[in-house]
Amino acid sequence: MKRLGKIQTFAIAAVAGLALATPFALAQTGGGDGQGKDRGPRGEWGGRQGGGHRGGHFGGGMFRGLDLTEEQQTRLQQIRQSFGESTRSLREQLRAKHEEVRQAGEGNTFNEALAAQKLTEAATLQAKLMAEEFRMRQESLSVLTAEQKAQLEQRRAERGQKREERKTRRGERRGGGAPIL
Repeated sequence: MKRLGKIQTFAIAAVAGLALATPFALAQTGGGDGQGKDRGPRGEWGGRQGGGHRGGHFGGGMFRGLDLTEEQQTRLQQIRQSFGESTRSLREQLRAKHEEVRQAGEGNTFNEALAAQKLTEAATLQAKLMAEEFRMRQESLSVLTAEQKAQLEQRRAERGQKREERKTRRGERRGGGAPIL
Protein backbone atom coordinates (compact mmCIF):
# COMPACT_ATOMS: atom_id res chain seq x y z
CA MET A 1 0.00 0.00 0.00
CA LYS A 2 2.85 2.35 0.80
CA ARG A 3 4.40 1.70 -2.64
CA LEU A 4 1.15 2.62 -4.34
CA GLY A 5 1.18 5.93 -2.48
CA LYS A 6 4.64 6.73 -3.83
CA ILE A 7 3.55 5.97 -7.39
CA GLN A 8 0.45 8.12 -7.03
CA THR A 9 2.50 10.95 -5.52
CA PHE A 10 4.98 10.75 -8.38
CA ALA A 11 2.18 10.68 -10.95
CA ILE A 12 0.47 13.69 -9.41
CA ALA A 13 3.74 15.64 -9.34
CA ALA A 14 4.51 14.70 -12.95
CA VAL A 15 1.07 15.66 -14.20
CA ALA A 16 1.06 18.88 -12.19
CA GLY A 17 4.41 19.88 -13.65
CA LEU A 18 3.25 19.04 -17.14
CA ALA A 19 -0.02 20.87 -16.68
CA LEU A 20 1.72 23.95 -15.35
CA ALA A 21 4.28 23.93 -18.17
CA THR A 22 1.76 23.39 -20.98
CA PRO A 23 0.45 26.97 -21.17
CA PHE A 24 3.99 28.31 -21.27
CA ALA A 25 5.02 25.85 -23.96
CA LEU A 26 1.97 26.72 -26.03
CA ALA A 27 2.70 30.42 -25.63
CA GLN A 28 6.30 29.87 -26.77
CA THR A 29 5.29 27.96 -29.87
CA GLY A 30 2.44 30.27 -30.69
CA GLY A 31 0.32 27.21 -31.23
CA GLY A 32 -1.98 25.10 -29.26
CA ASP A 33 -4.06 23.66 -32.07
CA GLY A 34 -2.57 20.23 -31.39
CA GLN A 35 -1.52 19.76 -34.99
CA GLY A 36 2.16 20.61 -34.70
CA LYS A 37 4.70 19.69 -37.30
CA ASP A 38 5.92 16.80 -35.13
CA ARG A 39 2.71 14.91 -35.75
CA GLY A 40 2.15 12.56 -38.59
CA PRO A 41 -0.68 12.70 -41.12
CA ARG A 42 -3.07 10.98 -38.71
CA GLY A 43 -2.09 13.06 -35.69
CA GLU A 44 0.27 10.54 -34.08
CA TRP A 45 3.57 11.80 -32.68
CA GLY A 46 6.43 11.00 -34.98
CA GLY A 47 3.95 9.84 -37.60
CA ARG A 48 3.83 6.39 -36.03
CA GLN A 49 0.65 4.40 -35.83
CA GLY A 50 -0.32 2.94 -32.49
CA GLY A 51 0.61 6.04 -30.52
CA GLY A 52 4.28 5.29 -30.07
CA HIS A 53 6.05 6.58 -27.01
CA ARG A 54 7.89 9.76 -26.21
CA GLY A 55 11.42 9.56 -27.55
CA GLY A 56 10.76 6.24 -29.26
CA HIS A 57 12.13 4.28 -26.29
CA PHE A 58 9.59 1.53 -26.78
CA GLY A 59 9.86 1.73 -30.53
CA GLY A 60 12.76 0.48 -32.57
CA GLY A 61 15.24 2.80 -30.83
CA MET A 62 15.39 0.85 -27.59
CA PHE A 63 16.10 -2.43 -29.35
CA ARG A 64 18.19 -1.09 -32.24
CA GLY A 65 21.41 -3.01 -32.74
CA LEU A 66 20.29 -6.13 -30.84
CA ASP A 67 20.11 -8.33 -33.95
CA LEU A 68 16.44 -9.13 -33.47
CA THR A 69 14.98 -12.01 -35.43
CA GLU A 70 12.07 -11.42 -37.80
CA GLU A 71 9.82 -13.13 -35.27
CA GLN A 72 11.01 -10.85 -32.46
CA GLN A 73 10.56 -7.74 -34.62
CA THR A 74 7.03 -8.82 -35.54
CA ARG A 75 6.13 -9.58 -31.92
CA LEU A 76 7.51 -6.22 -30.69
CA GLN A 77 5.56 -4.42 -33.40
CA GLN A 78 2.40 -6.26 -32.31
CA ILE A 79 3.02 -5.28 -28.69
CA ARG A 80 3.49 -1.60 -29.62
CA GLN A 81 0.40 -1.61 -31.81
CA SER A 82 -1.68 -3.28 -29.11
CA PHE A 83 -0.43 -0.72 -26.57
CA GLY A 84 -1.38 2.15 -28.87
CA GLU A 85 -4.85 0.78 -29.44
CA SER A 86 -5.49 -0.11 -25.80
CA THR A 87 -4.33 3.27 -24.50
CA ARG A 88 -5.84 5.49 -27.19
CA SER A 89 -8.91 6.45 -25.14
CA LEU A 90 -6.77 6.93 -22.03
CA ARG A 91 -4.45 9.31 -23.90
CA GLU A 92 -7.42 11.20 -25.33
CA GLN A 93 -8.91 11.58 -21.84
CA LEU A 94 -5.57 12.81 -20.53
CA ARG A 95 -5.31 15.40 -23.33
CA ALA A 96 -8.83 16.58 -22.50
CA LYS A 97 -7.93 16.97 -18.80
CA HIS A 98 -4.82 18.96 -19.71
CA GLU A 99 -6.98 21.21 -21.87
CA GLU A 100 -9.41 21.68 -18.97
CA VAL A 101 -6.52 22.63 -16.68
CA ARG A 102 -5.27 25.08 -19.29
CA GLN A 103 -8.72 26.62 -19.58
CA ALA A 104 -8.93 26.97 -15.78
CA GLY A 105 -5.86 29.21 -16.01
CA GLU A 106 -7.05 31.36 -18.92
CA GLY A 107 -8.30 34.89 -18.57
CA ASN A 108 -7.88 37.20 -15.63
CA THR A 109 -9.01 34.73 -12.99
CA PHE A 110 -7.55 31.43 -11.96
CA ASN A 111 -9.93 28.84 -10.59
CA GLU A 112 -7.57 27.02 -8.25
CA ALA A 113 -10.18 24.54 -7.00
CA LEU A 114 -11.13 23.54 -10.53
CA ALA A 115 -7.48 23.27 -11.59
CA ALA A 116 -6.68 21.10 -8.56
CA GLN A 117 -9.64 18.85 -9.30
CA LYS A 118 -8.65 18.46 -12.96
CA LEU A 119 -5.00 17.84 -12.02
CA THR A 120 -6.07 15.09 -9.62
CA GLU A 121 -8.19 13.51 -12.35
CA ALA A 122 -5.30 13.82 -14.81
CA ALA A 123 -2.91 12.26 -12.29
CA THR A 124 -5.14 9.21 -12.03
CA LEU A 125 -5.19 8.87 -15.80
CA GLN A 126 -1.42 9.43 -15.97
CA ALA A 127 -0.85 6.70 -13.36
CA LYS A 128 -2.95 4.29 -15.42
CA LEU A 129 -0.99 5.18 -18.54
CA MET A 130 2.31 4.69 -16.71
CA ALA A 131 1.13 1.26 -15.54
CA GLU A 132 0.27 0.34 -19.13
CA GLU A 133 3.69 1.56 -20.30
CA PHE A 134 5.34 -0.58 -17.62
CA ARG A 135 3.28 -3.58 -18.70
CA MET A 136 4.27 -3.00 -22.34
CA ARG A 137 7.93 -2.71 -21.38
CA GLN A 138 7.81 -5.98 -19.44
CA GLU A 139 6.04 -7.72 -22.29
CA SER A 140 8.60 -6.34 -24.76
CA LEU A 141 11.50 -7.49 -22.63
CA SER A 142 10.01 -10.99 -22.43
CA VAL A 143 10.53 -11.29 -26.21
CA LEU A 144 14.30 -10.85 -25.87
CA THR A 145 16.91 -13.51 -25.22
CA ALA A 146 19.09 -13.40 -22.11
CA GLU A 147 22.01 -12.12 -24.22
CA GLN A 148 19.90 -9.31 -25.70
CA LYS A 149 18.70 -8.33 -22.22
CA ALA A 150 22.33 -8.20 -21.06
CA GLN A 151 23.19 -5.91 -23.99
CA LEU A 152 20.31 -3.61 -23.04
CA GLU A 153 21.50 -3.52 -19.44
CA GLN A 154 25.03 -2.68 -20.57
CA ARG A 155 23.72 0.18 -22.71
CA ARG A 156 21.66 1.50 -19.78
CA ALA A 157 24.74 1.48 -17.57
CA GLU A 158 26.78 3.27 -20.25
CA ARG A 159 24.09 5.93 -20.64
CA GLY A 160 24.07 6.44 -16.89
CA GLN A 161 27.82 6.83 -16.84
CA LYS A 162 27.73 9.35 -19.70
CA ARG A 163 24.98 11.26 -17.91
CA GLU A 164 27.10 11.47 -14.77
CA GLU A 165 30.11 12.65 -16.82
CA ARG A 166 28.00 15.42 -18.37
CA LYS A 167 26.74 16.49 -14.95
CA THR A 168 30.32 16.63 -13.69
CA ARG A 169 31.46 18.70 -16.67
CA ARG A 170 28.54 21.10 -16.27
CA GLY A 171 29.36 21.47 -12.57
CA GLU A 172 32.96 22.38 -13.40
CA ARG A 173 31.85 25.03 -15.89
CA ARG A 174 29.42 26.58 -13.43
CA GLY A 175 31.96 27.41 -10.81
CA GLY A 176 33.41 24.17 -9.63
CA GLY A 177 36.77 25.07 -11.16
CA ALA A 178 39.38 27.69 -10.31
CA PRO A 179 38.21 31.29 -10.00
CA ILE A 180 38.78 33.62 -12.94
CA LEU A 181 41.07 36.55 -12.08
